[in-house]
Amino acid sequence: MTVKRGRNFLLTPGPTPIPERVLNAMHRQPVDFAGPAFLETARSCLEDLRPIFKTAGPVFLYTSSGHGAWEAALSNALSPGDRILVPETGNFSAAWKDMAEALGLLAEDLPGDWRHAIDPAQVEARLTEDRGQEIKAVLAVHTDTATSVTSDIPALRAAMDRAGHPALLMVDTVASLVTTDFCMDEWQVDVAVGASQKGLMLPPGLGFTAASEKALAAGQTATMPRRYWDWRERTSEHHYKWFCGTAPEHLVFGLREAIDMVLEEGLEAAFARHARLAEAVRRAVAVWCEAGALAFNALVPEQRAQSVTTILTPEGFDGDKVRTTCRERFDVALGGGLGRLQGRAFRIGHMGDINEPMILGALASVEAALEICGLPHGKGGVTAAIAHLAGQDA
Repeated sequence: MTVKRGRNFLLTPGPTPIPERVLNAMHRQPVDFAGPAFLETARSCLEDLRPIFKTAGPVFLYTSSGHGAWEAALSNALSPGDRILVPETGNFSAAWKDMAEALGLLAEDLPGDWRHAIDPAQVEARLTEDRGQEIKAVLAVHTDTATSVTSDIPALRAAMDRAGHPALLMVDTVASLVTTDFCMDEWQVDVAVGASQKGLMLPPGLGFTAASEKALAAGQTATMPRRYWDWRERTSEHHYKWFCGTAPEHLVFGLREAIDMVLEEGLEAAFARHARLAEAVRRAVAVWCEAGALAFNALVPEQRAQSVTTILTPEGFDGDKVRTTCRERFDVALGGGLGRLQGRAFRIGHMGDINEPMILGALASVEAALEICGLPHGKGGVTAAIAHLAGQDA
């Protein structure tokens, strides 16, 4: 048996490393969830999530994954038979569309190649064609974790406005929240979906939806079955309704500490940290790609995510070999390819509670794994990342 020492380097695109402060906040006995102390903690979390989404509207918290928050968004604001438009950017836009269809919605794809962001002009043209305004919502993934493509949400909102279309704009922020600027109210997003296990530095298990006045109004007449997800129930003054049952106390304790940590760092500083570390990863990957075997999945540099980078491997090579080598030889955890990228890619997550040494250690391990796997790659990727972080390439 091989004995491993030191710490595992978790560079998957979710879950992400959990700070000791958050772990310590959760390491306690349960309390009376109807007592004033816990109610104040829960209430403060619901209030302090608003500035993280940059909204004045309510944020609803669910004991669920991000998929649960997807369902909450759909079931609260739409009715069976409603038509929705889903611009395709990767595995998670496709999965949200599949969920919508399972709920009885008529989902229409705007096909994409999984390597480019949403095309606002394509959305504008389709909505302009919809003279009967049958499309009730546009579902957009801000950062698709599988493809590491980030879309321009303000440009999408502007396209919808130019089309003069009243469809709701629903945005998945699961991989962008706290890593990339997201301005719900300013960008006129109607429903935002989030989750706990990425930029918020928590364990999996909490899903969030934030709703605009327009979305809340749509929810008053929507007929989708939604007892557990119902926003109307969760706005009750009765604390038992906030969570539709027993509160996920320990996740709430962790959430309170995680929010404190985000507010201490400052959202803008968190965005800048993620951008700096993401660029270090991209500098390394660019060097590795020089040999022609590897490639960025996201083709447009400006569309490359601040939270994760997806690297394509050559035809005939199993991309999971890089991931397995990193895990078994160096105790570094990476993400694998998803959907149509299964076996064709590996992913480096760079979000949440991470810093420069963690990134450099992971990049060095990946570079060593490329050597072990016999994958042609440009030499000196880690050196390029160091140069960026040291400011020597300015």
